[in-house]
This record gives sequence, structure tokens and C-alpha cells, in this order.
Amino acid sequence: MSVNKPLIFVTNDDGYSAKGIRSLVESLIGLGEIVVVAPDGPRSGMSSAITSIQPIRYHLVKKDEKNDITVYACTGTPVDCVKLGISEIVGRKPDLLVSGINHGSNASVCVLYSGTMGAAMEGALFKVPSIGFSLLDHALDADFAHTYPITRALSEDVLRTGLPAGVCLNVNIPHSDDELKGLKVCRQASGQWIEEFKRSEDGANKPIFWLTGRFDNDEPNDETTDEWALANGYASIVPITVDMTAHMFVEKMKSWEKLIYVSSES
Repeated sequence: MSVNKPLIFVTNDDGYSAKGIRSLVESLIGLGEIVVVAPDGPRSGMSSAITSIQPIRYHLVKKDEKNDITVYACTGTPVDCVKLGISEIVGRKPDLLVSGINHGSNASVCVLYSGTMGAAMEGALFKVPSIGFSLLDHALDADFAHTYPITRALSEDVLRTGLPAGVCLNVNIPHSDDELKGLKVCRQASGQWIEEFKRSEDGANKPIFWLTGRFDNDEPNDETTDEWALANGYASIVPITVDMTAHMFVEKMKSWEKLIYVSSES
């Protein structure tokens, strides 16, 4: 591996052969040495899950010397790919980690479930500037052409300027059928998924359930949110942090320290 070029670590949760990750890699050619360590199949909804009771394996898929791209497939989760990749495969700390491009939105509370963003947050834990990219299109053959300028420009800028410690970016891009108006820095919209399950039966007539549902946006008209940006033709950029402390509530909670008195005497 060349130490003279920036090292760009690429992963995802849709698998190394997904169109989204191939499009992301294509958009980054020429920015540095690109090493892909991605799951060997779909791992959507994994969040920050890790593999701890089974061994993890990886193998070389291909090496493109002309474009300085190396691709590995890993049997683990997206976070496993980051941990194993940085610790055992790439040999040095990456200059940038990019995850995606996810097939489907990771806006609002979806960030809590997303394997794409779990990988980006893991990159931030390794103190590597990290970005997660998602496209609002679940189709396997989705059109990613309009994502190229966004993924490349943001990757170039973060390579150049970095990100604060413990912060990564959650970038969501509208469907290719929607007119793209530009980029908008936002906050995460407040809302929740209204869970619905499609009931069926297995071969033994036992009930089985398929998760479906719909997103209920608490603030559809708030122009500061990612959901509003996406609904109005903008790609949303939300800075997120690995520090999940509710800082605004800490002082109010101080009184709870007096709820239980513990004697200092032995």
C-alpha cells in the first residue's frame, strides 16, 4: 500500500457486489488508494452489531492496480468490516472512511438501525473522518449517476479539512427522478416508524411475520430537518456524534444523586 496517497476505506451494509458501493468507488477514483472491506452479502438493519461468538473471515475479491482499488469480502457485519479492516487488513489508519451508497434512506431515526451509519460511526470511533451515503431508492438497479458529484465533492472536502473528533456525516440523496436543488445541512427529523407486520404461515402452519410499516414525521413542515430537505429536492447532510449523552438533561438529573444515601463508614 502506498503511503504517499490518501487511504480511503470503503464499506457498506448491502454487500460488496451491490450497485451502490460500486458507484461510490467509481466516484472516488483518483482521490487516493481505495480499499473496500464490505460484507459478503446484505447486512441491512445491523446498526453497530458485532460478531463475538463466531469467527470472522475475509478474502480478496479483486485488485485493480490501474485505479488503485482493492476489494475484500468479509463474513461479518458492517462494523466487523471496519474493525477487522483497520486492525488487520489495511495496515495503517485510513485518511477517510466512506460507507454506502445505501439502497434506501437513512434519514431521521433510521440512523439508529442503519448498518451503513453503524460503519460510519465506527470509523469515527477509530478517529477516522467518516461519511455515510444513502440514496432514496431501494431498487437493486437504482440510478446512482446523480450521486457522483455529491459523494466526490464531500469526500474531497473531508479529506482536506477533516471532521471534529467523534463526529461523522449522515448524507441522504433524493431519488434520481427528483430534481436535485443542492445540498442542505440539517438536523435529524423527529419521528418514528409505525410498525406493521404482514402475517403469514410457514409449512407447518405456524404463524410468521414480515416487518413492514410507515414513517410518521412529527415535524413535516420544519425546514431545518433532513426529512424536509429530502422532500423538497435537497440532499441532506446531518452531522452526528458517537456521544449519545443527553447533555441538556444532566444538570436537572443532579438531584437524583441524593436519592440514595451511602455511608462512608465501613
